[in-house]
Amino acid sequence: MASITLTNVVKTYEGASQPTVRGINLEIMDKEFVVLVGPSGCGKSTTLRMIAGLEDITAGEAKIGETVVNNLPPKDRDIAMVFQNYALYPHMNVRENLSFGLKLRNFPVSEINKRVEEAAGILGLETFLDRLPKQLSGGQRQRVALGRAIVREPKVFLMDEPLSNLDAKLRVQMRAEIKKLHQRLRTTFVYVTHDQVEAMTMADRIVLLHNGIIQQYDIPGIIYDKPANIFVAGFIGSPPMNMLKVERTSDGMNIFSKEEGKAPYSWKINLDKLFQPTGDDKKLVLGIRPEHITIDTKGAAEDVLEIPARVDLTEPMGAETYLYLVALGNTLVARVDPNVKAEVGQEVKLRIPYNKFHLFKEGDTTRVKRVNE
Repeated sequence: MASITLTNVVKTYEGASQPTVRGINLEIMDKEFVVLVGPSGCGKSTTLRMIAGLEDITAGEAKIGETVVNNLPPKDRDIAMVFQNYALYPHMNVRENLSFGLKLRNFPVSEINKRVEEAAGILGLETFLDRLPKQLSGGQRQRVALGRAIVREPKVFLMDEPLSNLDAKLRVQMRAEIKKLHQRLRTTFVYVTHDQVEAMTMADRIVLLHNGIIQQYDIPGIIYDKPANIFVAGFIGSPPMNMLKVERTSDGMNIFSKEEGKAPYSWKINLDKLFQPTGDDKKLVLGIRPEHITIDTKGAAEDVLEIPARVDLTEPMGAETYLYLVALGNTLVARVDPNVKAEVGQEVKLRIPYNKFHLFKEGDTTRVKRVNE
């Protein structure tokens, strides 16, 4: 078994006023691809390094399989790491870089050659085995770093932002290659990134961290469609979710205007038919994904929130267009079909279907569940 279990794990650095990781509880199943994602300083790399044994655990327990590894050195944990820095030996060719770790462990030459050839075949490095790292592209070097981990045949692969040094095109290519590698090896992968696109496209499950605390741990679809709180909703998705401050009223809701002296925009809607009760919480935040905003200047429609807005900027992206809009003094982004005609300065009407609303409590930022959820 190559499952990983963290129980109340805390990391506090000497001299720090507060912990970097604050009581994480996490269970990663055998053969699962889990991505730790979050902004800089959220504790994702620190968590990975504690699993690897490169950082001491201040409090709590870490297990790989059934073995508690708190005091076990990295070499005895049966893990392999791939870092942002390729860390290849510049004076060794690809074959020597791949085989070096096995030689240190006194593996037989026949076994070393077998594993090197297999790893080179998996990663498409067969024709590069006699080249030095300086003769390789960035993507090829990253493949060598992956190959060095593969030849060890570990229980767990740990990857700390391995694609950060690659250009955009190579990142997309290597994302696919790493995912295919996981499907082929069927080993547990734990992958750290700050890039939410990498997390969404690669992960079986995502751990979203903020300030050393797990905000949500779930499959990508659930995190996107049912974000646990405002932070998750704003972090996952590109462009990020639009947020409007609203107030629940007896016959609907008021959308607050940021324009000085302007009254709130009232909309009659039975929120009880859409969302579970919010108790005494009247001040809420309405979340709207950019792709759920449509632009129309025609007549009214049922079960749709309509808000007047002005086009402030258009950003053609090829397959889609981003429209930056000003509605009630709030800046919103809509992701629309490139055929939608909208000129800067044009007055338009935004339409958002009720069933695409997200609602959050303003006080504790938690998501309000939908009816029958």
